Amino acid sequence: MGSSYVVAGGVADHVHLLFELPKDRAPVEAVAVVKRESSKFVKTLGPELADFRWQGGYGMFAVSPTHRAKVEEYVRNQEKHHRVLTFQEEYRKMLDRLGVGYDERYVWD
Repeated sequence: MGSSYVVAGGVADHVHLLFELPKDRAPVEAVAVVKRESSKFVKTLGPELADFRWQGGYGMFAVSPTHRAKVEEYVRNQEKHHRVLTFQEEYRKMLDRLGVGYDERYVWD
Protein backbone atom coordinates (compact mmCIF):
# COMPACT_ATOMS: atom_id res chain seq x y z
CA MET A 1 0.00 0.00 0.00
CA GLY A 2 3.00 2.26 0.47
CA SER A 3 2.15 3.67 3.91
CA SER A 4 4.73 3.53 6.67
CA TYR A 5 2.10 4.31 9.32
CA VAL A 6 -0.63 1.77 10.04
CA VAL A 7 -2.76 1.18 13.13
CA ALA A 8 -5.16 -1.77 13.09
CA GLY A 9 -7.91 -2.86 15.41
CA GLY A 10 -11.09 -4.84 15.14
CA VAL A 11 -13.46 -7.46 16.42
CA ALA A 12 -15.11 -10.55 14.92
CA ASP A 13 -17.23 -8.73 12.34
CA HIS A 14 -15.03 -5.85 11.16
CA VAL A 15 -11.64 -4.20 11.19
CA HIS A 16 -10.49 -0.57 11.30
CA LEU A 17 -7.24 0.62 9.77
CA LEU A 18 -5.74 4.04 10.24
CA PHE A 19 -3.04 4.84 7.71
CA GLU A 20 -1.48 7.65 5.75
CA LEU A 21 -2.52 7.35 2.12
CA PRO A 22 0.32 8.28 -0.24
CA LYS A 23 -0.61 11.14 -2.57
CA ASP A 24 -0.11 8.96 -5.62
CA ARG A 25 -2.44 6.16 -4.38
CA ALA A 26 -6.19 6.18 -5.05
CA PRO A 27 -8.29 5.17 -2.02
CA VAL A 28 -9.96 2.29 -3.89
CA GLU A 29 -6.52 1.01 -4.91
CA ALA A 30 -5.31 1.01 -1.29
CA VAL A 31 -8.42 -0.88 -0.14
CA ALA A 32 -7.96 -3.45 -2.92
CA VAL A 33 -4.37 -4.10 -1.82
CA VAL A 34 -5.34 -4.43 1.86
CA LYS A 35 -8.21 -6.81 1.10
CA ARG A 36 -6.20 -8.93 -1.35
CA GLU A 37 -3.08 -9.30 0.80
CA SER A 38 -4.93 -9.83 4.09
CA SER A 39 -7.20 -12.45 2.47
CA LYS A 40 -4.15 -14.35 1.28
CA PHE A 41 -2.71 -14.25 4.82
CA VAL A 42 -5.93 -15.31 6.58
CA LYS A 43 -6.25 -18.32 4.27
CA THR A 44 -2.82 -19.54 5.40
CA LEU A 45 -4.05 -19.77 9.02
CA GLY A 46 -5.91 -23.03 8.51
CA PRO A 47 -8.12 -25.05 6.19
CA GLU A 48 -11.25 -23.82 7.99
CA LEU A 49 -10.45 -20.34 6.62
CA ALA A 50 -9.99 -21.42 3.00
CA ASP A 51 -13.25 -19.71 2.00
CA PHE A 52 -12.55 -16.44 3.85
CA ARG A 53 -13.54 -13.29 2.01
CA TRP A 54 -14.10 -9.65 2.87
CA GLN A 55 -17.48 -8.09 2.16
CA GLY A 56 -17.70 -6.26 -1.14
CA GLY A 57 -17.95 -2.76 0.27
CA TYR A 58 -15.95 -0.61 2.63
CA GLY A 59 -16.05 2.78 4.29
CA MET A 60 -13.16 5.21 4.10
CA PHE A 61 -12.95 8.52 5.90
CA ALA A 62 -10.31 11.24 6.01
CA VAL A 63 -8.97 12.23 9.41
CA SER A 64 -7.49 15.60 10.25
CA PRO A 65 -3.96 15.42 11.72
CA THR A 66 -5.35 17.20 14.78
CA HIS A 67 -7.66 14.20 15.41
CA ARG A 68 -5.12 11.49 14.67
CA ALA A 69 -4.34 10.57 18.30
CA LYS A 70 -8.03 10.28 19.18
CA VAL A 71 -8.75 8.11 16.12
CA GLU A 72 -5.71 5.95 16.84
CA GLU A 73 -7.01 5.32 20.36
CA TYR A 74 -10.45 4.48 18.96
CA VAL A 75 -8.98 1.98 16.46
CA ARG A 76 -6.85 0.28 19.12
CA ASN A 77 -9.82 -0.12 21.51
CA GLN A 78 -12.44 -1.73 19.29
CA GLU A 79 -13.27 -4.59 21.65
CA LYS A 80 -13.99 -2.22 24.52
CA HIS A 81 -15.86 0.23 22.30
CA HIS A 82 -18.20 -2.39 20.85
CA ARG A 83 -19.37 -3.57 24.25
CA VAL A 84 -21.58 -0.45 24.12
CA LEU A 85 -22.57 -0.21 20.43
CA THR A 86 -22.53 -2.84 17.70
CA PHE A 87 -20.59 -2.06 14.56
CA GLN A 88 -23.79 -1.66 12.56
CA GLU A 89 -25.30 0.73 15.11
CA GLU A 90 -22.10 2.76 15.20
CA TYR A 91 -21.75 2.89 11.41
CA ARG A 92 -25.35 4.03 10.92
CA LYS A 93 -24.88 6.76 13.56
CA MET A 94 -21.68 7.96 11.91
CA LEU A 95 -23.22 8.07 8.43
CA ASP A 96 -26.25 9.92 9.77
CA ARG A 97 -24.05 12.39 11.69
CA LEU A 98 -22.01 13.10 8.55
CA GLY A 99 -25.09 13.40 6.35
CA VAL A 100 -24.08 10.46 4.16
CA GLY A 101 -27.09 8.78 2.54
CA TYR A 102 -27.16 4.99 2.39
CA ASP A 103 -29.42 2.10 1.51
CA GLU A 104 -29.39 -0.80 3.98
CA ARG A 105 -29.64 -3.27 1.07
CA TYR A 106 -26.14 -2.29 -0.07
CA VAL A 107 -24.33 -1.59 3.19
CA TRP A 108 -24.14 -5.12 4.63
CA ASP A 109 -23.27 -8.30 2.78
